[in-house]
Amino acid sequence: MITLKSDREIRGMQKSGAVLAGMHLGLRKIIKPGISSWDIEKFAVRYFAENNAKPEEKGFEGYKYATCVSINNEICHGFPRKDVLLKNGDLVKVDTVVSVDGYMSDSCWAYAVGDVSDEVKKLMAVTKKGLYLGIDQAVIGNRVGDIGHAIQTYVEDENGYGDVREYVGHGIQPTMHEDPMVPGYGTAGKGLRLREGMTITIEPMVNVGDWHCDSSAPDGWTVTTVDGSLSCQYEHTLVITKDGPKILTSQDPETDAKYLLPKDF
Repeated sequence: MITLKSDREIRGMQKSGAVLAGMHLGLRKIIKPGISSWDIEKFAVRYFAENNAKPEEKGFEGYKYATCVSINNEICHGFPRKDVLLKNGDLVKVDTVVSVDGYMSDSCWAYAVGDVSDEVKKLMAVTKKGLYLGIDQAVIGNRVGDIGHAIQTYVEDENGYGDVREYVGHGIQPTMHEDPMVPGYGTAGKGLRLREGMTITIEPMVNVGDWHCDSSAPDGWTVTTVDGSLSCQYEHTLVITKDGPKILTSQDPETDAKYLLPKDF
């Protein structure tokens, strides 16, 4: 069932989104060669506790951690690991969901570890731009397919990357995963029509090579590229309003100025 959120619910999600954004901003200061992916988990858990936020991924369908930490060819759902140290040149993606007073937000961000290659820089730039091209389509009257079409056209047709199909964005609140599903690929003019008050995530996952995924990892969670190529992901939670899409997990109020709710909302 798709629910249209009240102003009260949106303000609650904005509060949890600010906590989640703050955690990601904090990671920029600690992610460097030599730390373990477990250090990322410890930082997130501590930050959420200090800000009265609940890590919703922990315990979800048996998942044991507050974060997913996926490195290089890992597309998503990577475990934070004590024995995995980040190396210079790595590409790490940190995805997590939190709630504050019962209101949820979901965001993934990609981080360059030390000095990265031009290939990594381009992949990150294309994936992030793809996210924002999708956000620009999240307006009243458009359809879900318009979001995915904008992302897919840019990622695949213009840049020759693989646009992951198996994992998609989704509605959010009151639970982590709500209808509608929001693919990062699609056909313009097709799919569910978007309405004011819908809260969704947009989360393109982009591979340098083939778009297919390998989900056969022994841990039952980690998803990798089939060809060993690099993968990147960015994700925001947003609300569809009469004034356009408004990001609830923004980390950059200057760059995202047109996507933010007014201060007196």
